[in-house]
Amino acid sequence: MTVDRKIVARGDVRLEVFVQGQGPTVVLLPSLGRGAEDFDPMAAVFEAEGFKVVRPQPRGIGGSTSPHPYADLHDCSNDVVAVIESLGGEPAILVGHAFGNRVSRLLATIRPDLVRGVALVAANVGHAPSPPIVREAIRNSANTSLPDDVRLKALSYAFFAQGNDPTPWLQGWFPEVLAAQRLAGDQTARTEDYASGKAPVLYMQPSHDPLAHAHDAVEYKEALGGRLTVVKIPQSSHAAIAEQPDFIAREIIAWARKILD
Repeated sequence: MTVDRKIVARGDVRLEVFVQGQGPTVVLLPSLGRGAEDFDPMAAVFEAEGFKVVRPQPRGIGGSTSPHPYADLHDCSNDVVAVIESLGGEPAILVGHAFGNRVSRLLATIRPDLVRGVALVAANVGHAPSPPIVREAIRNSANTSLPDDVRLKALSYAFFAQGNDPTPWLQGWFPEVLAAQRLAGDQTARTEDYASGKAPVLYMQPSHDPLAHAHDAVEYKEALGGRLTVVKIPQSSHAAIAEQPDFIAREIIAWARKILD
């Protein structure tokens, strides 16, 4: 497996992008305050199954740099637009984990020509922001100045289903990126990205998640109708791609093949 590293310019922003494989393009967008490496296991599955895998790093992670923070969620999505266009502009399957789901949904809304479908993993599609208690747990999860036992308790509450090991997620956090992305998301009304434009949508619902609730999946299905497919992820919470990477990748691949036919 060979992963190519590219730098894409968007004005004075520089975006590091990992690219591997050949075939239809899948763009993987990570969770709040976390990087493209979270998708390593899933990227390997997508590549082996004949997909081109594209993973942009958010600003402030790896080689992605910017002299200014995100203005709003449009800024986040337009970074990804620049990446897709730099690779030829082939319409892509977008996979958004947690915060990445809002970036995906807005991109599908503002640039439908670049999107074949949107897969949402552990997506809070409700109209209200995350509850304060959950936001605090997410901040504590990312706060490396706190003792590990405090962080592990927060991780278990916000991200991992009972019985799943949260220890690997003591690493891989970028608190300043988390704060910048959260602010960007809060600057953009959730009604703007709610519907994912008119794209086919796969909603992957973790079995236990304090943010992505089963009733939200039901309401989302009612709102989007036949273009929404719902799949339940077993034994998982908000860190679903760390808990069930193979299951999630293979469900997305099966769905993607249907809409690509």
